[in-house]
Amino acid sequence: MPTQYLFVFAQVHDEFRIPELLSIAELYGFEIKFPEDPDGRNTTRPFMIIELDSEEHAQLLARRCILIKYICEFYARGKTYEELHENNRSRAPQWAKYAADTSFKFLVTAFNHTIPQWRQKDVVESFAYMDWQGKIDMKNPEVTLVCFEEYKDKHGTTRAKDEGDGEFEEVWFGRLIETGSARPLVKKFDVKKRVYYGNTSMEAEMSLLMANQTLAAPGKLIYDPFIGTGSMAYTTAHFGAFVYGSDIDGRQMRGKAKPPGIVRAAAQYGVANRIMDLCTFDVTQNPWRCGGLFDAIVTDPPYGVRAGAKRLGRKNPRPPKEGPVPVHIPRPDDQPYIPPTRPYELSELARDLVLLARYMLKPRGRLVFFLPTVTEEYKEVDVEAMLCDGMELVANSLQDFGSWGRRLITVRKTTTGKYPPPTFDPAHAVTENVAAHVPAHKDFREKYFQGFKKGEHDEGSSESKQDNA
Repeated sequence: MPTQYLFVFAQVHDEFRIPELLSIAELYGFEIKFPEDPDGRNTTRPFMIIELDSEEHAQLLARRCILIKYICEFYARGKTYEELHENNRSRAPQWAKYAADTSFKFLVTAFNHTIPQWRQKDVVESFAYMDWQGKIDMKNPEVTLVCFEEYKDKHGTTRAKDEGDGEFEEVWFGRLIETGSARPLVKKFDVKKRVYYGNTSMEAEMSLLMANQTLAAPGKLIYDPFIGTGSMAYTTAHFGAFVYGSDIDGRQMRGKAKPPGIVRAAAQYGVANRIMDLCTFDVTQNPWRCGGLFDAIVTDPPYGVRAGAKRLGRKNPRPPKEGPVPVHIPRPDDQPYIPPTRPYELSELARDLVLLARYMLKPRGRLVFFLPTVTEEYKEVDVEAMLCDGMELVANSLQDFGSWGRRLITVRKTTTGKYPPPTFDPAHAVTENVAAHVPAHKDFREKYFQGFKKGEHDEGSSESKQDNA
């Protein structure tokens, strides 16, 4: 029979919580039952009651999910301590088995508030009816009983230290199962402490969330086609996966010193042996000769705020020359040939990425990438329009920046059929699923630098501005 567990989350990236939980549950092969009522699934609050089949499943989630702070076996909740104690007494069979001879301690804490020491003592004494006979052990107890008080957010207001003490919204009580041991990885992978990074490096917390969405695990092979300075490579490799990366600009991967910057940073985290290779090529002119190679593709494609996406080709193609091709005569001062590049429009890139994933992924493999969108213009069809046969949407989570945001898109390959490699033809950038739909992320770079002003980014003007970029 499933048991109820109290999950306490870090109050950041709330839209990413449920997708992360579902991904890790899928990775380890067990089911999660969420509350049926909308209030119980409210991600703006740090507490959620979730049903699991075993305590071991709770421990697996706490050790892998980045957004989990605590998981407790749920005993009771209430708007007041009287209601909490009444509910706790009704569930005595759950906790009475520990009361006789188990060492224990109490932890009383709060969200959006600091409880004074004297009242913490009063709260602990109010549970005297539980009649715990075991030894009190503040360092290594066998059981830790936790009481959480939930207060309204008062940040930005001036108030006395203990003002509003005891005026909580709700109080929660349970037995601590595990503290979120994956959360300290955010500090470990902090970009500021990294030996090699760039101005487009993904922040640590988000790269860890992306790694969890890929279901990274030992023995899996993961590809980043826009690897840049390698932020996602380190986190996926930390979870045991082997990583292959490519970029059109090899300088991003190499840096100015030897060995290459990504290899040096990977060595800092002890995962250099899991970086299989780094190659310089345009993903639209890639060397892949067969598909079905990778368990996941994870990337943060450049969308033009700090760096724009490029592909091989000229902005203004030259007319073909008539007559025979001239014979090349080498000269002593010849320099290496640097092929010209042209902008890679974001909606084309996103569509091509889905088609590439369908070709390169194994069945049930995942594509995980960020898609920037204009807040006022975004519609669900923007993401649906990118999908194709054999690919389904798993998660769509928003990181909101106000007038714009970026969405972490997770897509799964559902087919075992064979598909040809994508042609990367701009004429096919709009899907046949939603005819003539123009997504909000089309020409995102131009919209960003215009301040997202309506009526100033028609197709013709955006093309001319792109040519002048």
